[in-house]
Amino acid sequence: MDVDREEEIFEALLEYLRQERGFDFTGYKRSSLKRRVLKQMHSHRLENFGEYLDYLQVHPEEFLPLFNTILINVTSFFRDPGAWTFLQHEILPQLIAAKPDKSPLRVWSAGCASGAEAYTLAIILAEVLGEEAFRQQVKIYATDIDEDALNQARHNRYRAQSLEFVPAELQKRYFDAVGEQFSFRSDLRRAVIFGRHDLVQDAPISRLDLLVCRNTLMYFNAETQTKILRRFHFALNDAGILFLGKAEMLLSHTALFSPINLPHRIFRRTTRSNDRNLLELFPQTNILATNNIESCLRLKELGVDAVPLAQLMVDVSGRLVLANAPARAMFGITVMDLGCLLQDLEISFRPLELRSRIEQVYRERRLLVVQDVIREVAGQSRQYLEVQINPLAENNGNFLGVSISFIDVSRAHELQEELQQSNQELETTNEKLQSANEELETTNEELQSTNEELETTNEELQFTNQELETINEELQSTNEELQTINNELQERTHDLHRSNAFLNSILACLQAGVIVIDDKYTILSWNHESENLWGMRSEEVKGQSLWTLDIGLPLEQMREPLRNCLTRATERQEGVISAMNRRGQTIQCRLSYNPLMGHKNDIQGVIILMEEVIES
Repeated sequence: MDVDREEEIFEALLEYLRQERGFDFTGYKRSSLKRRVLKQMHSHRLENFGEYLDYLQVHPEEFLPLFNTILINVTSFFRDPGAWTFLQHEILPQLIAAKPDKSPLRVWSAGCASGAEAYTLAIILAEVLGEEAFRQQVKIYATDIDEDALNQARHNRYRAQSLEFVPAELQKRYFDAVGEQFSFRSDLRRAVIFGRHDLVQDAPISRLDLLVCRNTLMYFNAETQTKILRRFHFALNDAGILFLGKAEMLLSHTALFSPINLPHRIFRRTTRSNDRNLLELFPQTNILATNNIESCLRLKELGVDAVPLAQLMVDVSGRLVLANAPARAMFGITVMDLGCLLQDLEISFRPLELRSRIEQVYRERRLLVVQDVIREVAGQSRQYLEVQINPLAENNGNFLGVSISFIDVSRAHELQEELQQSNQELETTNEKLQSANEELETTNEELQSTNEELETTNEELQFTNQELETINEELQSTNEELQTINNELQERTHDLHRSNAFLNSILACLQAGVIVIDDKYTILSWNHESENLWGMRSEEVKGQSLWTLDIGLPLEQMREPLRNCLTRATERQEGVISAMNRRGQTIQCRLSYNPLMGHKNDIQGVIILMEEVIES
C-alpha cells in the first residue's frame, strides 16, 4: 500500500478513537504510537491499519486491550533512587521551610500509572514532615488517563518484587502485608487522591507546590509537550518545583522553568506576568457604608496631600478649590487663597499663563500637556516643569473644573542635555567601532549558524533519547508479559511432571504388561512388566512402530483387534494367544485392548494389557 495512503488511514484510526472513546492520541509521537498499534494488530494477524480500523468497528471489545497496549504503564517505587534521594534531602526541606507554618502542601503526580510514584511521594513527605504533620498538611493528587491503571492504584495491592527498590526499614514502616501482597498504610493513604485526567485536554490542578511528571512527556510530540508545560507553569505556585523523568530536559523551555539539578531533572518555575485572577485581591467591601462622610473627606484630603506632585484644582467658575501640600510649598499658596479667583493669584501667570490654557482644555475636551516650563527659583538653578491640565467632568459630560499637575522634570532635562553630549561622543566612537562591528557581525553570523546547528543536533539527540527511553519501557512491559507466561509454563510443566510420575507409579505397580500406542501404532509407553515379558527396555521401544518390534508376541494376530478398537468397532476386546517370552518359553498370553481417549472424547490410541495365563 502507498505510504501516504497508509499515513492517512492511520490518522483516520486516531480520529476514530477520539470520536468513539474520547482518547485523543493526535499529540503523541507517531513512531512510538505506531509501534504500539502494530503490536496489537499482529496479535490478530492483521496486515495494515485499514484492516485494523475495520476490525475495531466490528469488535468494540478490542478498545480496552488496544488502550492498555498504547498506554505503557511502566512504573515502580523509588524509580531512579538517586533523584528521589536528592528531592527528599535537598529540595523538600527548602520548599517546606519557605511555607507558613502548617499551611497545606499541594502535590500533583501526573501520569501516575498504577500509583507507585504517588505512594513514593507520600513516603518521602512523611519522612520529611513527620507522620502527624503529613496527615494534617499534605494533599497528593495522582492522575492518569488510563482508568484500569487508576483502579489498580486505588486497590493498593503490590507484589513483593514491586517493592525491591524500597529500603527495608521503609517497607516495614509504610506497608502492611495482605496475604502474599502488600498495601500502603491506610491512615496515610487518605492523603492520596486518585482521578482520571487528560494532560492534553483537561484543565490543570492549580496552586501546587510540587508537580511530579516522570517519563510521560516523552510520549508526546514537541508541540504537545510545549502546551502541557505551559499548563504545568500555570499550575505551580511562584516557588513551585517540577520533577521530571530522566529522558526529559526542557532545554528549549527556559522561559518557563529553570533547572535546579539537571542530572536529576528537577526544575523551578520561573516568574512571569501574573496570570492569576486579580479580582481575588480586592475584597468586596463598601467603605462609605462603614465610615462617616467627614472621615472620608479627611481621608481624601490626606491622600491628595500625600501625592508627591504639586496639584491644583480649579472649578468651572475659575476659583481655586484645592492646592495640595507640595503645591502650597512650591508656589506660596495659603489657606486664604482657596476660594479666590485664579486670575487674582500669581499662580495664574507664573511660571506660565494658565487661563488661556484652561479655556483650551474646556474647548477641546481633552488633556493638555505643556513641556519644559521654566521656573526661576531664587538662589537655585532653573527648574523645568511639565504641566498637565486635565478636564474634570461628570458622567453627563458637564464640566466641574480642571486638575493642574506640576511635574518636576529638571533631572530629566539635565539627563537629556547629558545625553545629547554623550550622543556626540558616541557618534565619534561609533565611526571607529563600525568597522570592527562589521567584522564581529560576520563572525557572529557564523557562530549563530553553528549554534543553530548545535541546537538542532541537541534537539535531535533529546528526542532520540526520549525514543530510546520509550522503547526501553516497551521492552520492560514485554519482559513482564513474558515473565508471566514463563511462570504459567513452569506451573504447567510441574503439573505435567507430577502427572507423569503419578501414571508411571500406577504402571509400575501393575502385575500385567502395559503397552500404549497412538493412532499411528507408535509406542508411547512400555512398562516394567512388558520388559520382563519380551526382553526389551522402555528406552529401546518408545517412539518405534509396534509392527517393527522383533519380540515373541505374534503381532499379526493383533492387527484386527487394534483396528476395531481405533475405529470404535468395539469398545473393548480380549483374547488369548500363544507367544514366546524373553526366556524362549511358550506361554499363553491374555491380551486386553482398550481405547485411549482424548479430552474431547476422541480416540487417540490403544492401551494393551498383557498377562501370562498360568494353568492351575
